[in-house]
Amino acid sequence: MEDQKPQFQNQSSISQLLWFFGIAATFKILLIPSYHSTDFEVHRHWLALTHSLPLSQWYLDETSPWTLDYPPFFAYFEYFLSFFARFVDPQIVHIHEGLNYKSNAVIYFQRVSVILSDLSLLYGVYRLTRNLEPRKKVLLWVLVVWSPGLVIVDNMHFQYNGFLLGLQLLSISYLQEGRDLMGGFFFAVLLCFKHLFAVAAPVFFVYLLRHYCWKGLVKGFGRLSAMGAVVVAVFAASYGPFSYHGQIQQVLARLFPFGRGLCHAYWAPNFWVFYIILDKGLTFLLRKLGLEIKAPATSFTGGLVGDSSHFIILPEITPSTTFVMVLLSLSPCLIRAWKNPRPGSVCRWIAYAYTCGFLFGWHVHEKASLHFIIPLAIVAAQNSEDARHYFLLSIASEILGDNSFIRLMMRDVTFFYAASCYSLFPLLYEAQEYPIKALLLILHSVLMWYGFSAQFTPAEKSGEELKSKGGSGSVVQKRGFHIGWAGKSYLFGLLLIEIWGQILHPLLLGDKLPFLPLLLVSLYCAMQMMYSWIWQLRWIMMST
Repeated sequence: MEDQKPQFQNQSSISQLLWFFGIAATFKILLIPSYHSTDFEVHRHWLALTHSLPLSQWYLDETSPWTLDYPPFFAYFEYFLSFFARFVDPQIVHIHEGLNYKSNAVIYFQRVSVILSDLSLLYGVYRLTRNLEPRKKVLLWVLVVWSPGLVIVDNMHFQYNGFLLGLQLLSISYLQEGRDLMGGFFFAVLLCFKHLFAVAAPVFFVYLLRHYCWKGLVKGFGRLSAMGAVVVAVFAASYGPFSYHGQIQQVLARLFPFGRGLCHAYWAPNFWVFYIILDKGLTFLLRKLGLEIKAPATSFTGGLVGDSSHFIILPEITPSTTFVMVLLSLSPCLIRAWKNPRPGSVCRWIAYAYTCGFLFGWHVHEKASLHFIIPLAIVAAQNSEDARHYFLLSIASEILGDNSFIRLMMRDVTFFYAASCYSLFPLLYEAQEYPIKALLLILHSVLMWYGFSAQFTPAEKSGEELKSKGGSGSVVQKRGFHIGWAGKSYLFGLLLIEIWGQILHPLLLGDKLPFLPLLLVSLYCAMQMMYSWIWQLRWIMMST
């Protein structure tokens, strides 16, 4: 009977998780006719490209401006989907006649392919939550399976981030279980699907070297060889055929197009927003002082690939500069991972690594916030009981209560999550999508609020417990989820910015300064992103 109980609980969890997935899938199906970006045609063309051309021409083809610039495993994934697309409508996979094809058949096929590929995310969430208590399990399902950011990016704007994040969660789940070889395998697979996840590669390298391979000369060398063999095998399966055709250089040129410029779009809320604004401010000031300064022909707000602007006053930023900045910001995390390679800390280190890449990286897409917001949500939902082990807050604990810092952590994660989702709003700029994205954020924030609050229900301390601490009587200690005046001010600021962009700016300024609403969104969200980075860095620096 005791052996049957965990099995019954797992079956119950699977059925409940499928219910969550079914609700999400139903909502996503309703969004099929909604707006989609040029990424929709990008992926349709990749279906046609991989289906119509031999493998040796995949990374050479220039039939469309949307050339293949994802690693080979994703190309194989598109090739797999193309066989089903051909049965739905042969024109979808026609290399020439399919260009800019927008029939209902292609729309429904590609939308449904994203929904079904989210089964990878579902399995990753299941592995991470199968041993958690019910409240934390449900909270994590809400944060990940019902993530509004994923809905906006994948099911409206159009991408396959849920599928890729599922691989990321699988890797994390195996590392947390101490199965490092499997964790390394899934991370290598993930890199061969999308190379932008490589920002966390230093964390994986240091952690696996210290935790898995640092076991003495003989045993350590054997483990290092095993891990190396797994990684080499994955990359050989991915890049081997293109190496055979002598195309590795071409593949790498497509994967790392450094000519695209520092910023993908002005409103990606990272550190470079402040750098750009400083450059623009200095330019404006010097012109007011009578200096003639020539403005660049391109604009930071264009958001088009290749439409990159140059700085006027401040020094140009190179890819090597951003690489050094990311590595320097990562160094405290790498030091902690080497000194104390705890499996329970892997998720927070990975979240921190992707935060560093988002804030200081080169040509960062606004959608890259999903890379760290999902692991960070997992840290908040799954490992809140470990927070006290990571901060030397014994004095504050006595004053504010045992779980005071955990409450602050939950609050900051909530704001960070909201800022990340809100920063994606400009992706859906058409008026008919505005109610959808606003409701997604509001409803999910409410669910997240109640989910976090459930972790800290009010508790009445007994008389004996109070007397032992010098108290008397019966006192109720509130452990609810509070945001305080700072949090309320931040949320009120978000509301003011949205009112300005949607109502006041068109009424007062009309077509003047069209970049201003976007700039305010970017600047405000970037401030929260920087705060969260400092908060995570402090978390890591004070860890034991």
